[in-house]
Amino acid sequence: MINTMPLKWILLIFTTLISMALSLGLGSSQIGFNDVWQCLFSECQSPIKHAVIHEIRLPRILVGFIAGAGLAVAGSLLQNTTRNPLADPYLFGIVSGAGLGATLGSVLFADANLGLPFMAFMGAAFSIVLVLAVVSSSRQRKLEHMLLAGVAVSFMLSAMTSFTLYFGDAFATNRVIFWLMGSLARAEYQALYFMAPVLIIALVLAMAFARQLDALLLSDENAKTLGIKVEWLRIGVLIICAALTAVIVAYCGGIGFVGLMIPHMIRPFFGVTTTKLLFAVALSGGIFLVWVDVVARTALGSQEIPLGVITSAIGSIFFLILMRRMR
Repeated sequence: MINTMPLKWILLIFTTLISMALSLGLGSSQIGFNDVWQCLFSECQSPIKHAVIHEIRLPRILVGFIAGAGLAVAGSLLQNTTRNPLADPYLFGIVSGAGLGATLGSVLFADANLGLPFMAFMGAAFSIVLVLAVVSSSRQRKLEHMLLAGVAVSFMLSAMTSFTLYFGDAFATNRVIFWLMGSLARAEYQALYFMAPVLIIALVLAMAFARQLDALLLSDENAKTLGIKVEWLRIGVLIICAALTAVIVAYCGGIGFVGLMIPHMIRPFFGVTTTKLLFAVALSGGIFLVWVDVVARTALGSQEIPLGVITSAIGSIFFLILMRRMR
């Protein structure tokens, strides 16, 4: 009997490479695969093609892939740690908190490279503190109440963001509103210097505590019998998810439901254990957002659709289907 596990990984890695290669040629200016290959591994025949591929599309695709991978990893960690299949950075209030922090950061640190990610992280951390403060008052069903608290905190922080934008400059407000809906239009290589290290550190830390995280899948009581400090581990995971979400929101805006959908799609094929699941959802989330971006920049021709609009439309349907299956 042939072991199919390596084949799954081969197909996933092959799909990743093909998706990134094909997406380089898709857009308002169509470029053939041969031209893309030549521009990547040799010299472009045209300066225009060189500019389109290396200066516009390649950084956009790389940033989109890292963003999708990070959101999928954060969603997977939240779902496994809280044992709640509906957990997601967007529904947990982390995206709204990061959006509020980034909105304030765009006003206070408009020209600073570190200001925006730092303020986004502070906003995401603030949302986590609020969620933990709400559920700490309930001695029973803390995990069940955590998602509801996250939704409430998300609405509250979104209202604070809207209040901030209401009193802002009209031009800056329009720019921030479009950015909050999620976009890779201004993606640059510089964003990778911040996003990629955070994703790598998050994966390394998750791998280091993989056995403890797998123990949480059973129950808190079983994990405690193994000597695991459950509350501290869960808080640590929340901080990791906050950092991941914050740096993504800082450079890509609010992109929802990626962390909800991808883990559910991947678990039937790669299982629930941390090590296999996280790498699989990272690649799958990256592939998903790369193709969402392709749709965003090609569906309406010269006009671009915000990424958050597409992911929210797909995610809301997925959310309803998921809730129906849980009944």
